[in-house]
Amino acid sequence: MAQQANIAAQTAFAEAVVTGHLDALDDIVAPDSVDHDPAPGQAQGPEGYKAMFNELRAAFPDLHVEVEHLLATDDELAFAYMISGTHLGPLMGRSATGKKVSYRGMQISRFDSDGKLVERWGSSDELGMLRQLGLADA
Repeated sequence: MAQQANIAAQTAFAEAVVTGHLDALDDIVAPDSVDHDPAPGQAQGPEGYKAMFNELRAAFPDLHVEVEHLLATDDELAFAYMISGTHLGPLMGRSATGKKVSYRGMQISRFDSDGKLVERWGSSDELGMLRQLGLADA
């Protein structure tokens, strides 16, 4: 049953990100949650995720995340995903390009017995995203 609860928590996390209802992360992420691959300057816990995803959603207001593959144990989820969106706002100090992007990522999430996210490891192809936007050399 823990697997299903963790999948539900991860699904709620993704829904909060895609819809922009980031306050929902307060109920999904433990206050002392650790992101082992944080964005530059990202704080711990739900506030860190909210700040990071607010910035990403400002840059890509039509942000979409699609889970392509998912594996679950009693306390961890591993999944591959595709992120897509249109660059319509500032990103890393750069002006909007109006270009569409699509790039992959992978993540491992660990949950506690209450179904809250307590650790995250992950990586997405940010260099590929920047190349698609013309903001990095090929």
